[in-house]
Amino acid sequence: MTLLVFGKTGQVSTELGQLLEAVCLGRAEADLSDPAACAEAIKAANPSVVINAAAYTAVDRAEEEEDLATIINGDTPGKMATACAELGVPFVHISTDYVFDGQGKAPFAPDAETNPLGAYGRSKLKGEALVRASGATHAILRTSWVFSAHGNNFVKTMLRVSETRNELKVVDDQIGGPTSARSIARACLSLADQLGKAPGKSGTYHFSGAPDISWHGFATEIFAQAGKPMTIHAIPTSQYPTPAVRPGNSRMDCSSTQQQFGIAQPEWQADLAAVLEELNALG
Repeated sequence: MTLLVFGKTGQVSTELGQLLEAVCLGRAEADLSDPAACAEAIKAANPSVVINAAAYTAVDRAEEEEDLATIINGDTPGKMATACAELGVPFVHISTDYVFDGQGKAPFAPDAETNPLGAYGRSKLKGEALVRASGATHAILRTSWVFSAHGNNFVKTMLRVSETRNELKVVDDQIGGPTSARSIARACLSLADQLGKAPGKSGTYHFSGAPDISWHGFATEIFAQAGKPMTIHAIPTSQYPTPAVRPGNSRMDCSSTQQQFGIAQPEWQADLAAVLEELNALG
């Protein structure tokens, strides 16, 4: 399998590069704000599968840069998928729980009604629509709360904060599934492999860590596993305002991913332990 990955230093793309030999295109090789150039990069590489692990992910800044976010998260994946359709190769695209409004307490199924609350979610939703319309053999993989030993993420932020503080306030009314970038990378590779053999499995799927938990609960487990004493106060979202509204319910129904591809939800506590071990090894 000749794998072309959009993304080079991001969490998932880093893991993909470690799991399998791949051509990873960073900003220097592929300008995500230029959809046509990204499509040409695919045609030039002539790969057997393409995974888009790159995105505009600055959720709050997207409220002020929605046009740019929409190009990168919307128009560009659409052009990538169209190029894949022309070459007849599978396209795996990572999306997000932010396409939903986070209402209720039930897990969102892949075919649940979408209603993004902010610019980031709207930009990702446009990308999904264009990928579906491209005619490419594809898998749109919605995931959530990504963490790893690389890049910027909640786990690393908590550990960094613990070096200067012994007391924190963390939101307790946003619920979701923390998902390790390595588990996402493995899922993407499995999707790509199976799509090549069974194009009829094209569609939208969910993949997040289990069990669902609040950010407060996640933080509590991070400090417990890391052996760092920390007093953590649970607060409502209303006490932690941000420019972009976060969905309160990010629970996702991942059953169809297991049924169609045999990919089970990862246990995030075990993945967290592996990430902490990796961070310790990195020093």
